Amino acid sequence: MNIMVDGIDYYYEVSGNGEPVILLHGFTGDHSTWNPIKQYLIDSFKVISIDIIGHGKTSSPPDVRNYRIEQVVSQISGILDHLSLKKAHILGYSMGGRLALSYAIANPERVKSLVLESASPGLRTEEERRLRVQADEQLSNKILRDGIEKFVDYWGNIPLFKTQEKNLNTLDREQIQQQRLANNPTGLANSLKGMGTGAQPSYWEELAILDMPVLLICGDLDPKFCRISQEMQLLIQNADLIEVNEVGHAIHVEVPKKFGTIVKEFLCKIS
Repeated sequence: MNIMVDGIDYYYEVSGNGEPVILLHGFTGDHSTWNPIKQYLIDSFKVISIDIIGHGKTSSPPDVRNYRIEQVVSQISGILDHLSLKKAHILGYSMGGRLALSYAIANPERVKSLVLESASPGLRTEEERRLRVQADEQLSNKILRDGIEKFVDYWGNIPLFKTQEKNLNTLDREQIQQQRLANNPTGLANSLKGMGTGAQPSYWEELAILDMPVLLICGDLDPKFCRISQEMQLLIQNADLIEVNEVGHAIHVEVPKKFGTIVKEFLCKIS
């Protein structure tokens, strides 16, 4: 289904019945990356998977200002308003996890619970953010200069996704590549510029204000994000942390049954 929010044509899918759960995918993903875990949720929850701006079937406007994380938070609120949802569970992965956290900090009254998979509150110092903005700018230029095919080949082989060679079969990896290739290069480039890790404000100081139940999930083969999750848990009032064994950054992709079961148990406990 499609909805126009702030001039952006958003695509989303709804399945199941019950309390609403918003799913926010990672960079280069789309709504379909959640399909393997939907089966574990739709018997108890209404699952709403959104193509974030610049991804999938949602618009990829040329103006980078539309991609600023504060703007995208407002756009997500517009989708909830359209669906007449005053409150929802929010689940986000990686880039989608940063967006989910941003949404929860800006709109805590609309978030019943928060699930963050391999996510970060941003970089702590101005210097770290400056250097990351430069790196994201270079990567966005690479997308536009070299084309989507070369970028997808490059992105699929970065160390962050190395564990997928072991945990996914050839067909699964090919499907991921085809899904990434369907994205708009302008959308991906602007996503990096507008809501990349460098462009995102640092939310470390705001973590203490979160009072909804929070579940942090990381893969033990992704030590950087497990360390970030451990530090976040210490600062959030009501946070649980689960480290999943023998997986990397994209837990829901590598072990969908385990991930879906973890999320369902958490949501059912607080619903």
